[in-house]
Parts: sequence; structure tokens; C-alpha cells
Amino acid sequence: MIKSRLNRSLAQAALISSTLWLSPAFAQQAPAPAPASPPASTPAQAGVLPEVVVTATGRPEEVTKIAGTIQVIDGEKISKSSAKSVTDLLAENAVGFMSEWTAGQTSLNIRGGATEGQGRDYKSQVLVLINGHRAGTANISKLSAADVERIEIVRGPSSVVYGSSNMGGVVNIIMKNGRTAPGTLLEASVGSWNLTQGKAQTGGQANGFDWYLGFAAGTRKDYQVGGGAYESNTSWTRGGGTAALGWQIDNDNRVDLTVRTDGIYNAGFRGSGANVFAFDTRTNQSIDFTYNGKTPDGRGGLMFQAYYVQDVDDLNNPSPLSTANALASRTTIDHNNRQIDIEGFRFQPRYKLIPSNELLVGVDWERSWITSTRFRSGGAAVTQQSPQDNNETDQIWAFYAEDAQTFFDRWTIRGGVRQTYGTTTTLQTPFAATLVPGSVNYQATTYSVGSTLRITDWLNGRVGASTGFRAPTATELGSNFTVTPAGTTTTFGNPNLAPETSRQLEIGATVTTQDARLDLALFQNVISNRISAQTISTVGTAVTAQYQNNPSDIVIQGLELQGEADVMRTLGLAVAPGTRWSVFGSGYFNFTMTDYGALPSAGSMQATRINQYEASIGTRYAELDAKMPWNVQLLGILRGPMWYNTEERLNPAFFPGQVTSQTIYRKEAFWVWNTRAEIEVHKGVKFFGALNNILDVNAHPIFIALDQRPCQANGTFQNGSCGNSMPGREFILGVQARF
Repeated sequence: MIKSRLNRSLAQAALISSTLWLSPAFAQQAPAPAPASPPASTPAQAGVLPEVVVTATGRPEEVTKIAGTIQVIDGEKISKSSAKSVTDLLAENAVGFMSEWTAGQTSLNIRGGATEGQGRDYKSQVLVLINGHRAGTANISKLSAADVERIEIVRGPSSVVYGSSNMGGVVNIIMKNGRTAPGTLLEASVGSWNLTQGKAQTGGQANGFDWYLGFAAGTRKDYQVGGGAYESNTSWTRGGGTAALGWQIDNDNRVDLTVRTDGIYNAGFRGSGANVFAFDTRTNQSIDFTYNGKTPDGRGGLMFQAYYVQDVDDLNNPSPLSTANALASRTTIDHNNRQIDIEGFRFQPRYKLIPSNELLVGVDWERSWITSTRFRSGGAAVTQQSPQDNNETDQIWAFYAEDAQTFFDRWTIRGGVRQTYGTTTTLQTPFAATLVPGSVNYQATTYSVGSTLRITDWLNGRVGASTGFRAPTATELGSNFTVTPAGTTTTFGNPNLAPETSRQLEIGATVTTQDARLDLALFQNVISNRISAQTISTVGTAVTAQYQNNPSDIVIQGLELQGEADVMRTLGLAVAPGTRWSVFGSGYFNFTMTDYGALPSAGSMQATRINQYEASIGTRYAELDAKMPWNVQLLGILRGPMWYNTEERLNPAFFPGQVTSQTIYRKEAFWVWNTRAEIEVHKGVKFFGALNNILDVNAHPIFIALDQRPCQANGTFQNGSCGNSMPGREFILGVQARF
């Protein structure tokens, strides 16, 4: 008994020290400069308990029973955040590398798998879901956090429930409904740079039905960078809403319907050339219907989901000032519109052959189609060109099964396999006269195996191996099109392309007590068969390229850590019932990031657009029993070193010999500190305030040339500015009423 208590005390102390150590330790190790909705979030008063998630295996299970690493951003974290988008939420929790091109465009990298830069989810290596189905976009910046109940992140390709794009992980955005968000909430806030935001939400339950309705909108003008200079063309407007209706037919059967729309409008897009004329409008809508049922004895179950998604990127990218083009070739309008429509269903029965075993099988069907248009005008030499995307249709059928067997109520072994069959069809596309329409079939097999063991009542271990893939697009398989400049590069498709793949191994452990939790994972993820256009011949100025699989791999090996603890209760200190002091953190350190297929001109084999390390560490103090309950939070976000083959044209005085998009440069690490405070002045009425980027740092997660002097960008290729920086110090004040 004494030994057991001692072990628990040591484990609890380790939880706190590990959480506090998390971010500084990473900094010290840095090299020298060169489906069914889950339960509502567990309230802080209840301590830290194992969370139930649905994303990793397609059915509700405790995190500690899953043979993969799961990261959860729950309702409590979301409510204490000033995030304006899903990007902000993921960045605050150190989910992965964020290449934040603009307020309306961000790509994400998890364990070496990256979303595509423009957010095309069918080209991405990280799968973004909404309520368990394909979101239609991998651009998380166009998605608001206002109606999000929680976000579940599967780190790595550790699930056979999901198909193409599941190489670096899965991000499942679960929306609010009448069970998880009952009552009415009204909120308004204002802030720096004419920030104005508001949201209204209401939900309830009666006679077996539940409902939710939410609306949110906001706008902000051009922001100031660290140090005070205004960053032109960085304003944006957001708007969206969600409606959900559920019917609990009886104890064993339930249906849910969710309709939502989201988008960012007229968002300034400066891009690599710091363009002050470009702007985007990006929207995403979906409707999904889900049935969940089980047999009266609980042995059988069924999930069926049907969904429709429409995603639109309306891009406006003129270059009227770029002296890289002759005056007659400069554009005042370059309008590219891309629309993706998706329809599909998922059918997942499951059955417990014996009480300790559960078999899940599944069938997925999905069809999507892309429609693109483009219009250009300006100087006398400006001509019409084909859109950035070729028109295409894609259809898949997938069949999968996963079995989980538990022994002695402690040891679980699971394994699954998925077979995907797809057909992609290239369609006629405006101003793409040389494009050859046609269809190509492909198939891919993925698997996952793993085991979890409850070693003690507070310690769980896990080990797993899994694979993921990304299917070739119709353009990659069958294209034949000419692109600029001046129609000199012709790119051909390759019907013999293999899907991109990833292979992952990981081992992890979780320590959980009533008031603390610590999760540690060691992993290796290998990215293979990467698809890119490779030059195969050059004659004068005419270049011929073809899509090919890169024969060399990217290897990522790293360590990940998540932790949270109620400090005083974990240490056994006497404290008033309503007093809370918590610490929390998450982060990773990639000790191997090697691209064995890097071009010689890169000058490095370092994998690009991946932070070597990243961390989020915070503390929150609350007095819940005060006459006017209050809390205050301090959050530090560490963006670690990153190697970048930038698309920027850099000033040769500072960066001699640059080969654009090939030469690799190292970005240094930087910290951003945010704080937020709340006080409840009357039952249900709360005032809050936030201060972001407290130290007014002038930095950016991705761009090399910051908006500063002397200018480190090549002015010849700029369009009205010189470099890009993220927002500097920002103030937010707001009021919230809940009843």
C-alpha cells in the first residue's frame, strides 16, 4: 500500500514537472543558430479523466484503449481561446507546423504529412473531416471555431476507417448540437484594428428531440506588425452558421441532421510577392445525416452517414506592379474560381462476437467533381489562360474491417485492413486546348495493427504500426497541358503513377490520475512515392515535364508530449473547493527530418516546412466560488526552427545564389505569448479581455522576408509592399451572456 501511494505521488509530481518542462526543454535542445457526437467536455472541477473519442476507430472509445496518439481540443479549451479560426486553435495547441499564408489560407503538417498549400484536400496528406466525413477542404483557415464542440486529431495514419489523404493524420472537427450545447449564448467583442465579432447560439431538448442553431460573423481591417507598421491588404470578413436537429427515437436508435455554412470573404492575400492587390473569398458548406443504432443487448451496432459538401475558392490574384513582367503583360484582373462538390455515404455495422471482442466492418462510397473557371485582363498582351485546376470527377468504393480483442480487461489487440478502389476522370477545361480527357483506375491497400495494455490503474502503454495513402489526381494521371510563362512548359500526366504512401511505427504511454494526465509518444513516419512534376527535356525555352513518383523517402522521427494537471490537488495541497490552478502543454521534437529525395540545388537534405520542435505551454488560475467568479490564463506558443525552400524572390544582397522554390533556408525559433482573463459580474453575464502577442514580436511562421527595413525581398517581384509579417500586439474586449 505504501509503495503504491509512493509510486502514484512520484507519477503525479512527474506530470507537473513534465508539463512545466515541456517548452523550455525543447528550446534547450535546439541546435545552434545556422460520427455520433461525444459527451460534452468534462468540466475542470471533475479533474482530468480519460476522454472518449470517436475519430480513431469510428466508434466511441477511451483514448487509453486506442493504439495511436490522439490529441483532443475540447470545449473547455475552445471557450478559453480567442481563436478566430480553426488555424488559431490548432496553433495554440502545437498540433503541427502551420504555414499561415494569410488569414484565409493555411496548410498544416503533422508527422511529415502536409495539406496542400491552396487547401485542395484531394491533394493533401492530412485528412480534414467535419462530423466524421470529408470536409472538402484542407484549408483550416476558412473554417470558424464558433460552432465547434471539439476537435479530435489522430496523429499519423493510425486508422483504416479513413481513406485517401490519411498519411500524416486526421483532423476531425465535431460540430455542436442540442445535447452538447444546450441553452442560449450571446457574445460580442471588439479589438485592435477595428475588430468586431459576434455570435448567437441556442440549443435545447424536448420530447426526444434536440436542436441547435448558431450564427457568427466578424471583420477586421489591416493589422499592424510587431513594432507598429501597418500591413496593407490583411483585412478580412467572416460569416457562417450551423443548424443541427437530433431525434432520440428510443434508447437504442438515434438520428442527427447537421447543416452548416462557413467562409472568409475579401481576405487580403499578400502571398510570396507581398501583393497588396490580391484577395480571396473562400466558402465551405455541408449537410450530413447520421443514424446510430444498437441492438437491445448492446452486442450489435450500426452507423450510417450520408453527406453532401460544396467548397468554393474564389481567388483574385492580379499583378499590376510586378516589374518582372513587361507592362503590356501585367494583369489588373486574374480571377480564378474553383468549386468542389462531394456526395457520399458511410455504412459501418459492428458486432461483439463475444463480450471481449468487437468487429467493425465498413463500406464507403463517394463521388466528387471539380469545376473551374478563370478570367484575366490588363495590358494589351494579357491573354486568357486555363484555370489553376483542371476539371475532373473522382469516384471511390472502399471496404474495410477492424477487429479488437481484449484480454483480462487490460490488454487489447486490434488490427484492420482497408481496400480502396478509385476512378479519376479528366474533363474538358476552359482554355486548356491540349488537355486530353480520359479515365484512369487505381487501388490502394492500407492496414493498422496495434496493442494497448493497462499496466496499472494509472499507467497505460501502447504500440502500433499503420499505413496511409494519397490517391493520384486526374491531372497527375492523365494531364497534357501547357502553362506559363508564355506557354513554354508542357506537363504530361502519368497513368502509371502509384499512390503516395506513408508507413508509421509508434510506441507510447499515458499516465492518468484524477487530477493530472501525461501522454508521451515516440514515432517514425516514412513518406514515400511523392508525386511531383519533373522536367524530362529542355529545348531552348521549351520545357517538357511529367508527373512522377519520387523514388526517395522523407523520414520523420520524433517525440510528442501532452500534459495537464491541477497543480495544488496533484501535489495534495490544501485548497478551497472553488480554487483552481492548472498547467497544460503539448509539443513535439523531431530529431530526424530527412528528405532523401531533395534536389541537389536545395543544398540540404533537411525536410522542409516542418518545425523541428514546437510547443504550447500555459497556466490558468480561477476562483470559481468568488462573489464574481474569475479566471486568468497565460499561454506561450513556441514556433521552432523550420527549413524552407521559399517561393519568395529574396534580395540577392542578403541571399546570394537563391534558386526560387529550391534553395533551403533555416528560419529561427520564436515565442508568442498571449493572455486572457474573464470575470462573471452577474449570473450568466461575463466580461472578458485578451492580449495577444504581448511582446509585440515581428515574426512569421513561414515567410523569410518580413515586412521591415532593410527590405530582404527582391523588389522587382513585389506588388506594392516588401515582405510579410504576422499581427503584432492585439487587444480584444468582449461580453458574453449565457442563459
